[in-house]
Amino acid sequence: MMNEKTIQNEVSCSGIGLHSGEKIHLRLIPAAEGSGIIFCRTDLGGVLIPANASHVVSTHLSTTIGMEGATVQTIEHLLAAIAAFGVDNLIIELDGPEVPILDGSAAPFADLLSEAGIVHQKKAKRIVQVIEPVTVSEKGKHVTVSPASTFEISYQIQFDHPLISSQTYRYQHSPETFMTEIAPARTFGFLKDVQMLQSMGLARGGSLENAIVIGEEQVLNEGGLRFPDEFVRHKILDLIGDLSLLGMPIIGKIEAVCSGHLLHSRLIKALLQNNKACKILGAGPAVEPHRVPSRPAPIYSPLSSAI
Repeated sequence: MMNEKTIQNEVSCSGIGLHSGEKIHLRLIPAAEGSGIIFCRTDLGGVLIPANASHVVSTHLSTTIGMEGATVQTIEHLLAAIAAFGVDNLIIELDGPEVPILDGSAAPFADLLSEAGIVHQKKAKRIVQVIEPVTVSEKGKHVTVSPASTFEISYQIQFDHPLISSQTYRYQHSPETFMTEIAPARTFGFLKDVQMLQSMGLARGGSLENAIVIGEEQVLNEGGLRFPDEFVRHKILDLIGDLSLLGMPIIGKIEAVCSGHLLHSRLIKALLQNNKACKILGAGPAVEPHRVPSRPAPIYSPLSSAI
């Protein structure tokens, strides 16, 4: 039995949206137990968008959720850090349509959560335990979740480019491993695709400061890669963020081959629709928290706080 968690203190940052190119302010605010992860568009009068699978509206190049005409794009890096820290309840305020890309990885968000501090609440955390394999696939790509005693990921990618080619990485989850081995891995793209994406209104904020840019023969970023296999590590980062939209951590083994946001989203829906594939743990009475916030987490009202 584990308890739900939120953050101790409010924290904030600002940065450019990868696709929108807009400067966006972000603030993380403690939330009451049972609240879940909720995005708030302060620029649209405080529209609240719960971070769960039922609110996914697009998986094209990033994961986007929406509600009441409001959307938030590129949520996966921030959600990956939140999930890795085990945070269950959080308000994420934004004054624009996208989570800032910062350096293209989850490391700045992990640092922000470390600065905020993590506290246990009184309500028992619900966890999804996989008891039967579930697979989703499309055009030779697939992702499978199987029973396991912990949360782990095996991910394989294949690109027709000599700087990437085939890469495989196996990740066994712990907050420490996420911080050192996964969080620093940056998003990436090919130089030849930049103009096409920008003509489609995407990647307007993309630069060598927030993405790995791959030319025909070399990585264009000064300093090169952070890991020789940074590309597949970033895919794992994306997967962790996307899976958090299940609303509960998973105990199971994920095997992904050339997957992406679309298949990640389909896997969550397949799990939710298959009652025999998983069971929910921790739905019983709460246990005593190891640490209690110095002040109660607020019941959020966007009208009472703005960036």
